[in-house]
Amino acid sequence: MYHRMLLLFAFSGLGTALFAQTVWQERPDWVHFFTDAGVRGTIVIIDERTNAHWVFDEARASKRFVPASTFKIPHALFALDAGVVRDEFQIFPWDSTEYAIPSWNQDQTLRSSMRNSTVWLYQEFAREIGMEHEREYLQRIGYGNAAIGGPVDTFWLDGSLQITAHEEVEFLQRLYRNTLPFKVEHQRLVKDVLINAAGREWILRAKTGWSARVEEKVGWWVGWVERPDGAVFFALNIDMPGDGADAPKRESIARAILQSIRALPGE
Repeated sequence: MYHRMLLLFAFSGLGTALFAQTVWQERPDWVHFFTDAGVRGTIVIIDERTNAHWVFDEARASKRFVPASTFKIPHALFALDAGVVRDEFQIFPWDSTEYAIPSWNQDQTLRSSMRNSTVWLYQEFAREIGMEHEREYLQRIGYGNAAIGGPVDTFWLDGSLQITAHEEVEFLQRLYRNTLPFKVEHQRLVKDVLINAAGREWILRAKTGWSARVEEKVGWWVGWVERPDGAVFFALNIDMPGDGADAPKRESIARAILQSIRALPGE
């Protein structure tokens, strides 16, 4: 009986290991989405409608880059868990500093700060959370390299913290399923403020990022599309040598690819 149980556990473990192996299908046919836009980049897509795992440029998808404002997604969870943010209605007053982005020059809520990608507010959150707790949160969720090398209010912008496109979608899948080590109501709230657009049969939740403070400037667009027959997760990053001129390309490339696989409706 004991030996039969050992064999059962052994085969069970083997089955789990085999099931956990993911086969990624390269999509070289997606190259034109990037070349037409005049940029280099990668995109990772997990389509749970068909269990497809697609990637364009696997080498780049496995390379870590600064997450920039895509880090606002887990950072909002940290702030909620630490009590720095109470709820979506809490108002955080603008300190009257004039920023180049007009939408930053006003009071913010969690929802508006995600929509406007308001860096100064998340820097306030980071200072209140503190270096030690920020590091603990990063390690708890296994986010990228979980590194904090610079000041507490710039580590996700200055090159210390880095993450791959593959790691981004893995994190987003856990958030989608409420399986991150945070209160379910906090995970649901963050997902709510990530809504970009919606139709009768789909919801798009996504966040941009732009690592403008480092030499290797990279732009991100990460998120997922919810549909009745399953969710479609994506993480795109591109080089942004043209700075602001390249910014719209993040969403336009990813949207075009998502439309090509019918995750998003056509224009």
